[in-house]
Amino acid sequence: MKNLNNAMVTDFYELTMANGYFLEGKANEIGYYDIYYRSIPDKGGFALFVGLESIIDHIMNLHFSEEDIDFLRSKKVLSEEFLDYLKTFSFKGDVISFNEGSIIFPNEPVITIKSNLVDAQLIETFLLQTVNHQTLIATKAARIRYSAKDKVVIEMGARRAHGIDSSIEGARAAYIAGIDSTSNLAADQIYGVPSGGTMSHSWVQSFSSEYEAFKAYAKLYPHNATLLVDTYNNINSGVPNAIKVIKEILLDNKDASYGIRIDSGDLAYLAKKSRAMLDEAGLNNCKIVVSNALDEYSIRTLLNQFAPIDVFGVGERLITSKSDPVFGAVYKLVAKEENGVIIPIIKISDNPEKVTTPHFKKVYRVMNKNNRPVADYLTTHNEIVDQKKPLTLFDPIYTWKRKEIKEYTLKDIRKTIIKDGELIVKLPTLNEIRQYAKSNLDELWTEMRRFSNPHKYYIDLSQNLWNIKDGLMNDYSKK
Repeated sequence: MKNLNNAMVTDFYELTMANGYFLEGKANEIGYYDIYYRSIPDKGGFALFVGLESIIDHIMNLHFSEEDIDFLRSKKVLSEEFLDYLKTFSFKGDVISFNEGSIIFPNEPVITIKSNLVDAQLIETFLLQTVNHQTLIATKAARIRYSAKDKVVIEMGARRAHGIDSSIEGARAAYIAGIDSTSNLAADQIYGVPSGGTMSHSWVQSFSSEYEAFKAYAKLYPHNATLLVDTYNNINSGVPNAIKVIKEILLDNKDASYGIRIDSGDLAYLAKKSRAMLDEAGLNNCKIVVSNALDEYSIRTLLNQFAPIDVFGVGERLITSKSDPVFGAVYKLVAKEENGVIIPIIKISDNPEKVTTPHFKKVYRVMNKNNRPVADYLTTHNEIVDQKKPLTLFDPIYTWKRKEIKEYTLKDIRKTIIKDGELIVKLPTLNEIRQYAKSNLDELWTEMRRFSNPHKYYIDLSQNLWNIKDGLMNDYSKK
C-alpha cells in the first residue's frame, strides 16, 4: 500500500463542498461548527472524551502532497484554483474543546471549530472518526474499570480490533479510562501504555506435555510466569501441573511472580476450585487471571459470586465496544460571522433530537456546595452569569420542569487549544490525562454509573440561549 497522508482520510464530499465554497465566493466566510453526540452508548449515564491529542496532531500537521494533488486532479471534479489552495494548505482557525479525559454528556458542544468554511470542511471526517472511536472505547473501558472494582484489568483485544489504528488508539483510550495495561506492544512503544503478555494454548501444545511447557516458561520468565491451565483440563491437569512447576522452579525465587490463567469454562466455579487447590498447596500468593469474552456485565456477575479472581483480561468486547459499537458524534454548523458579528444558525428536523442548538456557546459545569456536578449549563459565548444570584435550570424540551439552585459554582469546562492555527497550550502527558479522567470519574454520582437506568444528567440552556433557539425554530416554521 502507498504511504497514506491522513489529509486524504476524508469523505469525498468534504472536498467537493470546499471546492464549491471557492467557486461560490464563500471561501473566506467564518463558520462555527460544534461536535457533539446525541445518546450515551449502552444506555449509560455518561461518556468519557478521548481523542483530542490525535485531533491536535492531525490539524497541526495537515497538508496535501503533490501526489495527493495529482490524484485529486485525476478525479476531474475539483477546480485548479482549489487545487492550488491545497498545495499550501494549513489550518488557520481555532479549536475550543473539553480537556481530554473529561466526562461529557449528550447535546453539548465537546469541540467547537471556528474557521473559514473550507478549513472547517477539510477536517470534519477525521475529527468525527477520532471522537467516535476513541471516546466510545474509553467510555466502555470506564464501565469495565468500574465493574472490576480494585482488581487488575488488562486490555487484550488487538487480534479482534477493527484494524491497526483501532487496536493502538483503543488501547490508549482504555488506559486513559483506567485499564491497567495492554497486550498491544505498539501502544506501549508509541504512547507508553504499559504492556505485557504470557502464553497461548499453542505454546502448551508445542511441548510433549503440559508440565514441560509450564516448566520451560517458568525458567525463561520467572518474573511473569502466568501459566495457561485450560489447554487440556483445568482441574485435573492444568492446575496440578502449575502447582508442581511453581514449587519446583519459582517458589524459592524471592523475585518471582506467578499465576494461572483460565480462558474457558465456568470461570466462577473454576476460579473457586483453583483457589482452593492453590491454597492447599501453600501457594496463597499465586494470582488467578481469567479471560474469555469478558465485559462489565460478566465481570460484575463473577465478583457478585465471590469468584477469587485477581486479574481480568478483557478483549473483543472492550476493543470493539461490542454491546454498542457506534458512538454517533456529529459535526454541525451553528453560527456564521457577518461583518464581525456572530449570527446563530439552526438545523431543523422532523426528528426533534436532530434539531441543533444554535450559536457560539460556553459550557459550564454546575457544581453543588459539595463540589459534585448537578448539570451542565450552556450559554451564548458572551453571556454573563451572575453567580451571586440563584441559578434557574429548566428542561429545554419540557420547559415547565424547573429547579432553582442557590449554592453553586460554575466551572467553565472548555478552553481554546488552537488559536489562528497555532497551538497555544502545553499538551498533558498520557498519565496526566489518565489522572484527569480518574478525577472526573470520581466526581460522578454513583447513581450515574449504574449499568441499568442510570440517573439522567441534564444539559440545560440559559434562558437567553433557549429564547434564541425557540425564536429560530418559530421563524422557520412560518416559512
